[in-house]
Amino acid sequence: MDVLKEKALNYHSMDGVPGKISVVPTKPCQTADDLSLAYTPGVAKPVLEIENNPEDAYKYTSKGNLVAVISNGTAILGLGDRGALASKPVMEGKGVLFKRFADIDVFDIELNEKDPEKVIQIVKAMEPTFGGVNLEDIKGPECFEIEQRLIEMCNIPIFHDDQHGTAIISTAGLMNAMEIVGKKLSDIKVVVNGAGAAGISCSKMFVAAGVAPENLIMLDSKGVIFKGRQAGMTKEKEEFARETGMRTLAEAMEGADVFMGLSIADCVTPEMLLSMAKDPVVFAMSNPNPEIAYDLAVATRSDLIMATGRSDFPNQINNVLGFPFIFRGALDVRASRISEGMKMAAAKALASLAKEPVPEVVRKAYGGKDFTFGRNYIVPKPFDPRVIEYEAVAVAKAACEEGLALHPITDWEGYRQSLVDRMAHYWN
Repeated sequence: MDVLKEKALNYHSMDGVPGKISVVPTKPCQTADDLSLAYTPGVAKPVLEIENNPEDAYKYTSKGNLVAVISNGTAILGLGDRGALASKPVMEGKGVLFKRFADIDVFDIELNEKDPEKVIQIVKAMEPTFGGVNLEDIKGPECFEIEQRLIEMCNIPIFHDDQHGTAIISTAGLMNAMEIVGKKLSDIKVVVNGAGAAGISCSKMFVAAGVAPENLIMLDSKGVIFKGRQAGMTKEKEEFARETGMRTLAEAMEGADVFMGLSIADCVTPEMLLSMAKDPVVFAMSNPNPEIAYDLAVATRSDLIMATGRSDFPNQINNVLGFPFIFRGALDVRASRISEGMKMAAAKALASLAKEPVPEVVRKAYGGKDFTFGRNYIVPKPFDPRVIEYEAVAVAKAACEEGLALHPITDWEGYRQSLVDRMAHYWN
């Protein structure tokens, strides 16, 4: 019997209520008078106000705290193209995480459309409804064009989490790992195995954090991406093509300080791990089975720092540490987009929080286990209630500093406390 399957299906259908999310009214509708205000004739009043001043949509509707989670189901988790309808449990799940960790409301939208141009036009047409858009599980290379075009066309934040979520959390982990082993980002050799949306975004962010571009080697299913290669190339991969005689993963791993895996299970052997530099860092993100099994990896190298996407091993790189709080900060200052600076601010905030003593609420959430900054704790835990005040504040500040905030914040301590107060009932 597949115990996980049974538990998961029961969870999604328990109590005779299918799915994980619902819409709950925020205003009373108990009397005839309430009804006349909620709908006709009272609702006409805000309609006319918004027509005269579109900014009033943020005053009289839920737009400012509402995010669209949109997918066409072409790259669902590690399952590939399973169709728009099959993506709905994942999109509902994102809605749960947005609400639970950042008190952001979500409409999940599954588009039965694979044509990038049509996806772009559909999402653009829905812009009046939402304060921001989280694109999800859209395959590459189409996802790059879809996100970039929408960023250019829309005046609300557009964020493809598959690209940037892993990159932000991984960059936080990379900065802390290098601090622990005493290496400079500018000196390390990095191998990125996987040239999809996450691999490209991670590589760009590692370079932005300080990794020398010439020291980053990227591979896809055909091997090392090198200058002059023709097979399977895209403009996104071309940026990472290097002048090198290396062609295989085994060759690339020799002397590497960091391995970033966004590929397939069990593609890294113990021999490859042994060929890496002293104090190697391995981010093996393939799910559910990483590029090299955790137990095998730590048995092979005692000086290893290892992270995975799994919650049952140390150093989980989990996107929930990113997107809810990034959108929280962006929405709260009415940012017109999410910039590279805002993403880096999020990564640095997470890296900073991992160095702080862990409160009792975190220990309780993880069965009484304690966490201390070091090889087995390089990024915060998702159930650390301080993440929102560290990360959302950092993102909001970056938006204000870059001139992207339509409603800049000046009282930062007041804003920080408002986040704590807003989330208090989730943690108590």
